[in-house]
Amino acid sequence: MSLGRTLTRSRADDERAPSAHDGPAALAGLIAVGAALAVGELCAVPISENSSPFFAVGSTVVDHTPQTVREWAIGTFGTSDKTALFTGMALIIAILAAATGVLERRRPPLGSIVIGLFAVLGIVAALNRSGADGAFVVPSLLSGVVGIGVLRLLLRQLDAAPTSVDDARSGVPRRFVLTAAGIAVAAVAVGAVGRKLLADAARTVADRAGIRLPTPASPAPPIPAGVDISVPGATSYITDSASFYRIDTALQVPQLTTTDWSLRVHGLVDEEFTITWDELLAMPMTERVVTLTCVSNEVGGDLIGNARWLGVPMKTILERAGVRPGADMLLSTSADGWTAGTPVSAITDKRDALLVVAMNGEPLPIEHGFPVRQVIPGLYGYVSATKWVTDWELTRFSDAQAYWTTRGWSALGPIKLASRIDRPASGSASPGEVIIAGTAWAQHTGISAVQVRVDGGPWQDAQLATEYSIDTWRQWKFTWQAARGEHTVECRAVDKNGRAQVEAHADPVPDGATGLDSRTYTVG
Repeated sequence: MSLGRTLTRSRADDERAPSAHDGPAALAGLIAVGAALAVGELCAVPISENSSPFFAVGSTVVDHTPQTVREWAIGTFGTSDKTALFTGMALIIAILAAATGVLERRRPPLGSIVIGLFAVLGIVAALNRSGADGAFVVPSLLSGVVGIGVLRLLLRQLDAAPTSVDDARSGVPRRFVLTAAGIAVAAVAVGAVGRKLLADAARTVADRAGIRLPTPASPAPPIPAGVDISVPGATSYITDSASFYRIDTALQVPQLTTTDWSLRVHGLVDEEFTITWDELLAMPMTERVVTLTCVSNEVGGDLIGNARWLGVPMKTILERAGVRPGADMLLSTSADGWTAGTPVSAITDKRDALLVVAMNGEPLPIEHGFPVRQVIPGLYGYVSATKWVTDWELTRFSDAQAYWTTRGWSALGPIKLASRIDRPASGSASPGEVIIAGTAWAQHTGISAVQVRVDGGPWQDAQLATEYSIDTWRQWKFTWQAARGEHTVECRAVDKNGRAQVEAHADPVPDGATGLDSRTYTVG
């Protein structure tokens, strides 16, 4: 046969001899499914190990295995029973993946459909794991897309007409070999990175679950009746941890264990030292309820929450270090390198600035700074609330800048007096009595009044809930006799120094938003 006739061999020739490329097609299936699983592992990292397609399916198999089979597995493999399960799964997946490549080449698009079904299986398994939410579909969905895409790419190259003598002799295009090798190497690397990160996350979850919190030496005062305004649809006085706002720069949540964690204290101090987790936990603990808010919070926004925190007074640690004269900034650094510059005066005065280990009676959630973070009343989070904190340097504002101050935000960050309408939302309302309810805050100063006005009329006092402390928000309600028509309702707060909330609108940059929150209602 001449080279010309060889180079012009048609696809129909391959179809008349379907087994000619079955080996490379099976390899294409293996590589495609391997790439899909690798992407699934990496995509699961910021979500949950339980969202990984491979482990979601494996865990689901474990959960639904009959008891007799479980006992046989434990008796046969001992503590390696789950390793045996996942090894068996990997072998089955490899066989099916190879078959998928052959099937796609002989009877397209059946191989792609099989990969799609794998993805659906992964989605269903992930959504049935504990704590699952909508994000759990993402790793399996992307796995399916990548698997189908890689499989079709490799088979197109496999079935392309030979373009060289070497291709004609080997029967397998060189381009296919190079592409397959490149994707395989990338899949192994991506999968290894994803598995390492997921393993770190699992280790952190297990470590957190094993923590026994100490009894506070100074417990938080009991929350009295009347602190919660008890109006349907109003904000709860305590924000549950799952609903607490999260704003940070961490693209990947740091996965620290208590063994990994330590806090280095250095800079303008008399004594430099490092605190370990065990040393921190042995120190007398203080429990307080404190409201935190983000400087990015717009007027009426929800980047604010109130929680019960347990930790060591930061002042205690600074007293041990011995802060030298002139040191006016604590530059704190998180495990991922983020920094905050806190006025030393806000730590050494009488406020409850805490190095926190627990939130709402449980160890800190991982996304909220586990194992240790800072909570300082009265300051926006960007200058105070460092999560995953691992380093303290005593320095001067004239000598150092933190992450957000280098980007144009103010250096000191005191929280501004503000109020918010929480219910009802803008929209239609019925004539007659309407209960307007909301929250107000003047952290470390306290709220003395909240006032409401309708359609630009006179300010009227709202009813305040019982005050818990000056470091938490305060709820309020106002009874409005609504008449038919279009109406605008606004609120403002007054702090305990007699200062009313600033009415002029200002954006959050550089030191927090100002302005009045309002709602518009159509009554009729």
